[in-house]
Amino acid sequence: MLKLAKKVDARGYSCPQPVLLTKKALEEDTSGAEILVDNNTACMNVKRYMEHAGYNVSIKELEEDFLVVGAK
Repeated sequence: MLKLAKKVDARGYSCPQPVLLTKKALEEDTSGAEILVDNNTACMNVKRYMEHAGYNVSIKELEEDFLVVGAK
């Protein structure tokens, strides 16, 4: 059975809240997470945090939002 990554909707939060939500999600599921944010600053901060934690990170732009995906 394929395990889906932890999904977090961090839209509407200003930093550092999206990073803290990402940290919590990765503590709960170390295989990875998908973090939805609504601004470029949060996108870049979450990306840097995930890369520093050893995850491969990709970013998908979804109209006005960003989906930051981190996986081991």
